[in-house]
Amino acid sequence: MTRYLLRQCSLLVVTLFLLTLLSFSLGYWFPGDALANLSGVHTLDSDLYQQVMVSRAFDSHLVAQYFSYLAHLVQGDWGVSLLDGTPVWQEVKIRFLATMELAMLAALIAFAIGIPAGIIAAVNLGRWPDRLLMGISLSAYSIPVFWLAQLMILVFAVNLQWFPIAGQVNPLYDIDYRSGSIILDILYSDHAYKGEALANAIQHMILPLAVLAIMPATLLARLTRAAMHDVLRRNYIKSARAKGLSSRQVIFKHAVPNAMQTVTRDVGIIFSFLITNTMITEVIFSWPGLGSWLIRSIYERDYPVMQAGLLTIAALILLVNVLLNLMHAWRYPQVRQELYVKR
Repeated sequence: MTRYLLRQCSLLVVTLFLLTLLSFSLGYWFPGDALANLSGVHTLDSDLYQQVMVSRAFDSHLVAQYFSYLAHLVQGDWGVSLLDGTPVWQEVKIRFLATMELAMLAALIAFAIGIPAGIIAAVNLGRWPDRLLMGISLSAYSIPVFWLAQLMILVFAVNLQWFPIAGQVNPLYDIDYRSGSIILDILYSDHAYKGEALANAIQHMILPLAVLAIMPATLLARLTRAAMHDVLRRNYIKSARAKGLSSRQVIFKHAVPNAMQTVTRDVGIIFSFLITNTMITEVIFSWPGLGSWLIRSIYERDYPVMQAGLLTIAALILLVNVLLNLMHAWRYPQVRQELYVKR
């Protein structure tokens, strides 16, 4: 496990280095002044511009500028927005938790729906539950997220008026945004109507979570079905049945744990799709997360925000994939053995 851990950590370090190199290079690739693109300081403020030029080593060679850029990243000095002058790092901290709140809750819902659906379909292979569940999953996976979001807003928010259209919570509750996670902010607030505010926040979440959870749920259902179908044909499953074990024992003690080996291997890819769909969903539902912030910065050519948003999202996806690989190798030792087997 130590050898595998070192391999994954080295992969993480090298990829993060390439990400920071790309983020630094964007300052030169964007139109305009490179220092202004990286720091957000306009050239009109001559005194401040000179100070930033020295602090970021722009009076020296390119390598010194890159290492100065890394030092500022580590210190939390990610520049300021060209649009409103707010510190980029402060916005990243708040919007990161807002995005993760939506993505993690959607992932939990997807796991709660997709894996049981895949198990039921595999156990009833070729019968009507299998055909029904796989038909629904194929249809749901084929629907674009942006179209599904607009459809659900039209039906459930506009026509039926069951749920709010946009935002995290009704502004009348006047919640003080500290962490970015609306649930945490409400729970740790001293608001007199904390229960009502929490219920209102959950109402605001239902439509975005429903839109986000559908795609990963359908992928998990199909992956679980395929993995279970493969496992149920193995000889050790036949031996377990021959020993007199019940179908429930065979499925949940032998088949499901082994089928999860294949499923967990692909969870990282599903998480990447989930983050991508979260960005689209945040724009449609006006959710104040990283995705809506990044897309707004692209429209408004706010280059420091664009670099910070791209770096944060790419680093998040990379870190989650490495952690999932480590968990997969720790849970299933044969993964490490297959990787380092002598050929």
